[in-house]
Amino acid sequence: MLTVNRKERAFLVVADNPSDRDEFRQLADTAGLDVAGEMTLHVRQPNPATYVGRGKAQEMAAEVVELGADAVLVDDDLSATQQHNLFDLVGRKVIDRTELILDIFAQRARTKEGKLQVELAQLTYLLPRLTAVYTRFERQQGGIGVRGPGETKLDSDRKRIRDRIQTLKAALEEVRQQRARSRHCRTDLPYATASLVGYTSAGKSSLLNALTGSDVMADARLFATLDPTTRRVDLPGGSAILLTDTVGFIRRLPHHLVAAFRATLEETLISDLLIHVVDVSHPEWERQMEAVDQVLEELGAACKPTIVVLNKVDLLPDTYHVRKLVAENRDWVYVSATKRDGLDNLLRAIERVLERGLVPMRLAIPYSEASLLSACHEGGKVTGLEYAEDAVLVEGRFPRALAGRMRQYQAHA
Repeated sequence: MLTVNRKERAFLVVADNPSDRDEFRQLADTAGLDVAGEMTLHVRQPNPATYVGRGKAQEMAAEVVELGADAVLVDDDLSATQQHNLFDLVGRKVIDRTELILDIFAQRARTKEGKLQVELAQLTYLLPRLTAVYTRFERQQGGIGVRGPGETKLDSDRKRIRDRIQTLKAALEEVRQQRARSRHCRTDLPYATASLVGYTSAGKSSLLNALTGSDVMADARLFATLDPTTRRVDLPGGSAILLTDTVGFIRRLPHHLVAAFRATLEETLISDLLIHVVDVSHPEWERQMEAVDQVLEELGAACKPTIVVLNKVDLLPDTYHVRKLVAENRDWVYVSATKRDGLDNLLRAIERVLERGLVPMRLAIPYSEASLLSACHEGGKVTGLEYAEDAVLVEGRFPRALAGRMRQYQAHA
């Protein structure tokens, strides 16, 4: 007789904000869990020992047993002590918000780089907890009787984790250098660069597909994209950009993940332009925008030229408010990526913003380097051309990367 593996059943401990509750349910679903039930709490001052009060913990334990839940998921970050004490009280494994997101990333990682980044984040999360649990046990039991094999094993575990963390950091540093070399090769192309950023499930991958005709996986579940994808996008004026899709952000994105994915997120730092995609049909879209801005601030990319794309307007019953926002805010546009509506306005906005950042230059390109002339036409705005005896004199305005390549040919009046 075949045995069907059932999904794990989770009991959620959630905040009393409806939007936060919905998002945490989505996280549980994305992790492949069935929600057996939930308890809504307003925790102003978390109990340092058990997060919730002992009475609430006992109430939780009774519900967990009655509903047959396998795990308790808490929509907050727990200390090792809180997690351990809740486990003792509830009798089920207790998973906090960061651990849940790390588990989702582990499930979603496909490339070697993605797996390395997730493992680093998980071990960085685990290491201090291993130490905290051991320290608490030692304080409870006293020093006598706990030294020896048990302590040796714990020290050995900690050393193995630290060694593995160092190995992962070294491997990811090599990835970062490889990505830097790849970006250097990309600068040989005469194109400006742009990065799609935004809250998870805002529609970044769908927008990339709509703009490029590519087939990057677009999934309604959270964190569908972990590995960056770059595609060329042709602009109405005849030039083009290289557009990169990046991992989605979320409120209270674990710092372990931001640190581990820094090599990937560096794409935002070197881009000429950020395209901030917003799911305007979400009731908390403004709050989601703020969460993205906070991560960009942490990465040092907050001051980049940015276009805000209000996506999923096809899901709105009325677009008056959206149209008003776009009229009032420079470099905002609204689109429906899935319906392919508003894409022309977005492409024109990209051209406008990039043109503001073009570097004016007068160049003397030797005839032996004539191939650079086509790069000037393709990537920049050539406003004057003159054929001299030993060089082509070019006046125009060019993207930052192309201007850097052309600096050696700069002609001074």
